[in-house]
Amino acid sequence: MYNVGIVGYGASAKVFHIPLIENVPELNFYAVVQRHPISNNDASKDHPNVKRYAAAEDMVNDSAVHLVVVTTPPITHFDLAKLALGNGKHVVVEKPFVPTSKEAAQLIDLTKKNKRLLTVYQSKPQILPALPYLTRPRAHSYKLKDRRWDSDFLTLRSLLSNNALGRIVDFESHFDRYKPSLAGAKAWKTRSEPGGGAIYDLGAHLIDQIYVLFGSPKKITAFLGSQRAENPGGYEDACTVLLHYDGGMTATVRVSVISPETVQLRFWVRGEQGSYKKSHEDIQETHLTKGMAPGDQGFGVEPDDWHGTLTTVDDDGNLNARTYPTIHTATYKTFYTQLAQAIAGKGEVPVKPEDAREVVRLIELAKQSSDEGRTIEV
Repeated sequence: MYNVGIVGYGASAKVFHIPLIENVPELNFYAVVQRHPISNNDASKDHPNVKRYAAAEDMVNDSAVHLVVVTTPPITHFDLAKLALGNGKHVVVEKPFVPTSKEAAQLIDLTKKNKRLLTVYQSKPQILPALPYLTRPRAHSYKLKDRRWDSDFLTLRSLLSNNALGRIVDFESHFDRYKPSLAGAKAWKTRSEPGGGAIYDLGAHLIDQIYVLFGSPKKITAFLGSQRAENPGGYEDACTVLLHYDGGMTATVRVSVISPETVQLRFWVRGEQGSYKKSHEDIQETHLTKGMAPGDQGFGVEPDDWHGTLTTVDDDGNLNARTYPTIHTATYKTFYTQLAQAIAGKGEVPVKPEDAREVVRLIELAKQSSDEGRTIEV
């Protein structure tokens, strides 16, 4: 069993990491760094059998800790990951990896030097589910380089793998919300700082998903800014990023905070032989927030009326639309299951740091495109 120490005790740790770690038999939630516990947010009260440290330096010096999970704001990721790796720990870094690709390269070099494992919390599965209801094969294929565990992404990935849409020409990926006010936002999400802004916070997810499907684009055109009327800290709360690929495909990443819709679009993908349109975000976050855990009945299973729409072209050229069931084959827990196996020498880390570094590089190019008002060659 491997002892896990978590740096930070905010929503990320409590919702996205601890419940998953506690569901993996090979891992033990052993320690946490929380500098200033308060009455309604105290790791020692919530987890009385877990060691609490006031400083990361103290925890990484604990020889019983095997794996350190960094869940603090992005601007701290590099220093904390470097500290843990330098003290011989395996490391998980919450997304976004680090603010710059240069920092990412330094951590990768340190990982190799110290023979430790480094990964970024972007879950992805090993098994590609078969596509149900596909009536005939397509001529065009996509080699999927990597995989995720959002159920909508699994479903879309399966459609692409089985060529259900033919050659893709337009790929849209959205995180649109209606949050016109900064009220209630975390402090680091209200000010401009390295690793901050919508493109690092939510855009990193979307760019990474496109990268694992199609690789790096040839060109990037991006627009970063603020949609909120009041934004004294200059936080870039919205972004639109166009990723231009050979063969005529454009992938669009869009993050918005002023989208007054009752149902938000998540994916809209169009190809020569069909399209897939899906609304609603993956439900696992909602279930984790409500206290559910992997293994609980219904965990990760979305309502039937959340399913997407698949439109295909038949042999006579007619368009046929139908509700397409969302695939539920894995949960976020598998990230830590696979990581435990990697620590034991039985496989690779769930997310290679080299892939995370490339996503950070694409974000840097998107920021350059927006700042200079031009399309950037990748």
